[in-house]
Amino acid sequence: MFDYLGKNVVVVGGTSGINLGIALSFAKAGANVAVASRSKDKVDAAVAKLTIENPDGHHIGACFDVRDLDALSLGFEYIAAAFGTIDVLVSGAAGNFPASAEKLSENGFKSVMDIDLLGSFQVLKQALPLLKGKGGAIIQISAPQAFVPMPMQVHVCAAKAGVDMLTKTLAIEWGYKGIRINSIVPGPIAGTEGFDRLAPTQELQDHVAKGVPLRRNGSCEDIANAALFLASDMASYITGVVLPVDGGWSLGGAGAAIAEIGQLAKQKQS
Repeated sequence: MFDYLGKNVVVVGGTSGINLGIALSFAKAGANVAVASRSKDKVDAAVAKLTIENPDGHHIGACFDVRDLDALSLGFEYIAAAFGTIDVLVSGAAGNFPASAEKLSENGFKSVMDIDLLGSFQVLKQALPLLKGKGGAIIQISAPQAFVPMPMQVHVCAAKAGVDMLTKTLAIEWGYKGIRINSIVPGPIAGTEGFDRLAPTQELQDHVAKGVPLRRNGSCEDIANAALFLASDMASYITGVVLPVDGGWSLGGAGAAIAEIGQLAKQKQS
């Protein structure tokens, strides 16, 4: 359905889970894809998977921590040398761990804010000069914690709320350049590290699915399909949108599952 042949796509945090699924889907649609994360082994493994998915594409990997501005700048210099310009940026770097507010350290709170919020801001700023005007697209991968309060997640709730406001604000500031920016908010996505961490048993994951109006947990493909659409010409008049892709979970079914998961995490921490 989507044709990205010859397009250049960068996925930051694109070596595992949802972000890797997005990277692979863009490659399958014909794009040249660059992935970035802190681990060289994960970067190399992701590039190998991209090459299998699309042998004719030009796929590269960069290693950097979004909290390290110097490393981030060098990473984007490398991407610029390889691609020249970027058609699509997917900003998906994130940090998360369950912790009650009373036991959460200043460093723990700051670490998540530095990765999720400040890191996202720095990624977008570094990518901006490379993004094609009149058609360049940015997709941020947010989280339901941005607007669904969750126990044991105060740091992530604060950071992701900031990410979504970053999306809306920059949609206004950069719109005149022809650059669109939107956020995708994944719901409970099966087989991802984040979901496994917050709902560590099959029983809990099944319980979450019962609270989803569509009665299933999502897949990485569900999120990738949304990304392919938002980056495409079919979405050329869509910007500043925060789009939940969650089967309706955030409409109300999240409450009971969140309470139970939060109670379990609190018991483990105490």
